[in-house]
Amino acid sequence: FAHIHGSPAMGWKIAATSVDGQRHIGVDGPLAGRIYHDRMLSVGANVSLKSNLMHVAEIEFAFSFAKAMPLRSGEYSVAEVLDAVAAVHPSIEIPDSRYDDFVTVGAPQLIADNACACLFILGQAASDWKSFDYLNESIHVTLNGEAIDSGYGRNVLGDPRVALTWIVNELANLGIPMHAGQFVTTGTCRVPVKVKAGDEIHADFGSLGQVNCRFTD
Repeated sequence: FAHIHGSPAMGWKIAATSVDGQRHIGVDGPLAGRIYHDRMLSVGANVSLKSNLMHVAEIEFAFSFAKAMPLRSGEYSVAEVLDAVAAVHPSIEIPDSRYDDFVTVGAPQLIADNACACLFILGQAASDWKSFDYLNESIHVTLNGEAIDSGYGRNVLGDPRVALTWIVNELANLGIPMHAGQFVTTGTCRVPVKVKAGDEIHADFGSLGQVNCRFTD
């Protein structure tokens, strides 16, 4: 796997998986970024916002791979990609940017900024994931114990499984295979949740499990 500062790349993230998200940061399609081992936190972690510019949490489906997706001449289909998946995980991404005005810098700079990847919480694997209704089953989200707008997989490029297939093929076009053991978090399934120190966020993915974290200074 690729390394940065000695930390292995554990997986990938997809940014801008909704039209509103793309419009917000001035891009015309999704972006891919790496997630590194030293950026991963445990479920229930205390997350410092001290140096974070964005102050949001994103509720996401993450897919882990049982099998590698080697480079080949033709694109992979959704069915082929799903056949390589081991499990689905509930997850929370806490993005950040090196740019003070990240909404106007443009796609090349955001790609160089690793698609605003920062901290990531990967929930427990849900092995019984194939029958889940990714388009219509609501992901219940609470902030400090109060219910806020739910998320839906249809907000993620229309279907998080389609988003997963997009990144496999996008990386393959760049000469980067997906490795067994890596995961992909497919982008927020609802508008990013604005958070501040003292907040606690919890997401209930039903049969796929739950994930939460707390925020500190």
